[in-house]
Amino acid sequence: MVAVKKDKINGDALGTGRRKSSVARVRVRAGSGNVTINSKPLNEYFVNAQDQASIIATLDAVSLADQVDVLVRVGGGGMTGQSGAVRMGLARALVSYDETLHEPLREGSYLTRDSRMKERKKPGLRGARRGVQFSKR
Repeated sequence: MVAVKKDKINGDALGTGRRKSSVARVRVRAGSGNVTINSKPLNEYFVNAQDQASIIATLDAVSLADQVDVLVRVGGGGMTGQSGAVRMGLARALVSYDETLHEPLREGSYLTRDSRMKERKKPGLRGARRGVQFSKR
């Protein structure tokens, strides 16, 4: 089971999501369906429709799109990594909000961490695996 985290001051449900080098801290509270990311609306922060859809799909999977407000602080990485981090953090926060949502979110694989990271550069190589081009002369 995912650990249930609540804010001690105002009772918001909390969740942390990570993908690549991005980290998202998500708060969920009862409200009217507003999604705010780094003090901007969802469609203003994530201009790519695919990134917006992945976040909205998490709320649609549990039919809470118009019943909760979502506040997100996200940083690191690029836009796709950030949207993946927000998606996972939102799913974890929704489980903290209501534990009965764990099964539908697990079945939709919203709670699964995408563990793929950038491979480190090795000494003597130009990148992680790419070496210098061989020269016969």
